[in-house]
Amino acid sequence: MNKFRAFAAVFSLFAIALVAFGINYVSVAESAVQTELDKNTRAVVIKGDRLCGTDHDPQKIAEAETDFAIRMAELRDNPGVDVNGGVINVYFHVVSNGSTGNISDTMINSQITVLNQAYDDWGWTFNLVSVNRTSNSTWFNGCYGSSETAMKNALHQGSADDLNIYTCNPSSGILGYATFPSSYSSAPLKDGVVLLYSSLPGGSAAPYNEGDTGTHEVGHWMGLYHTFQGGCAKSATGGGDFVSDTAAERSPAYGCPGGRDSCTGSRYPGVDPITNFMDYTDDYCMFQFTGGQDARMDAQFTSYRYNR
Repeated sequence: MNKFRAFAAVFSLFAIALVAFGINYVSVAESAVQTELDKNTRAVVIKGDRLCGTDHDPQKIAEAETDFAIRMAELRDNPGVDVNGGVINVYFHVVSNGSTGNISDTMINSQITVLNQAYDDWGWTFNLVSVNRTSNSTWFNGCYGSSETAMKNALHQGSADDLNIYTCNPSSGILGYATFPSSYSSAPLKDGVVLLYSSLPGGSAAPYNEGDTGTHEVGHWMGLYHTFQGGCAKSATGGGDFVSDTAAERSPAYGCPGGRDSCTGSRYPGVDPITNFMDYTDDYCMFQFTGGQDARMDAQFTSYRYNR
């Protein structure tokens, strides 16, 4: 994450975030938290500024959901494999700029532990197969944007049901991003999850340094959208994030705002799902998926990833 040297620059970042994600209001409750990583680099994270770079273009989502509905209908008409969990092999790619970003094996193992703690109750476990390390300053700083394709083409391993995780230094305040299952067939080498290296457990990107950026982005990789997708337009049958048992939420939640209820009235029962892994709250605040999210992950994995 970039270092911001002036107060005005912080507000410039917020302006970009508001446009990109359609967020109507984000308050900055605290000042920047700066932690020295080494003598040349500092990581700065603004509370209330979790940014996920996963592509949620409405047109792409509509196309993906139409295709998913067709596939689900075919599965109902022709019952076959129905995946309800399993072991996912993980290929971990550490991209650094010399010593900067060359995270430890302990941090990597801790990230795998965090993923297993989040997904194990739903039948999914993650098995670390290999770790490779690449020092490349261009890839390190351009992994969100100009260098993504080159980096992934060179490093990607496995098939659709294997998880590739890349750690680097995404630009524009991005903590991480992922590809959806429905994207695999059109761009298999781009499949995977990219994480800000300092967001892993023990990293410096407080309050996002307990590994749940990884949990959140793997959720996208498994087929989940943000809990606030569609805002208060979410329908009772699951439009928005296409999960019926996550309460409607007008916009992302930051920090840990207990009792927040941004969509009110009888049409929108329940308070905002601030503890859900697919919101934007601080790592310590998020700790759960729902049964509906689990069912969607199973169906997405069956439709797009299993044995592909």
